[in-house]
Amino acid sequence: MGFSLFPRSAKFYDLFKEQHRKLVKAAGILDELFTTFDDVEERCKRINIIESEGNAISRRIAKELSLTFITPIDREDIHQINLTQEDILNLIKAIASRIGLFGFDRIRYPARRIIANMRVMIEELGVVLGRMSQSKQAEESFHKIENLKHECETLLMVGIGELYDGGEVNADYAVILDIVKWKHIFDRIEAAVDRTESLADVLEGVVLKNA
Repeated sequence: MGFSLFPRSAKFYDLFKEQHRKLVKAAGILDELFTTFDDVEERCKRINIIESEGNAISRRIAKELSLTFITPIDREDIHQINLTQEDILNLIKAIASRIGLFGFDRIRYPARRIIANMRVMIEELGVVLGRMSQSKQAEESFHKIENLKHECETLLMVGIGELYDGGEVNADYAVILDIVKWKHIFDRIEAAVDRTESLADVLEGVVLKNA
């Protein structure tokens, strides 16, 4: 029988997967929102509910960690996986909330592409968690996540560049306000992508330490 990084007795693997399912669900709804840009209020409400459910799972993981004397992997790694998944979910909520609040009439193409890429990155992290539970390597997933992160960086530069390119010197208040609003959106999208990459780094470190 192969060695498992997450023995059943500790339940960390099951809790991480449950937490990750909430993350995948929220990322999927955000991607749909950015793609179709309809039912904005309803989709934001659904993400808020999922984020609340995810926070409850995060507290369960923290409690389990406090009650477990001998952990299957380093305690700091368990803490980081938990914290980072929670951070990503919170950032998804922040992005959706601002889309709902700012009253945009369209979604900018670079932002739509970045969110779609982030959704795939998050899904690939689920593949990594699954392979970790079977003591298998996940180089292909890590490589795919890295490539998507690089693409997101390029799209982010394009998106921010478009905010300022071609702007008139005496732009009216509405144009300036739109730029400011989208800069807030792009800042949070960048933070969410960065945290997703951070989760990949944590999981890769766990795999290497327990190889």
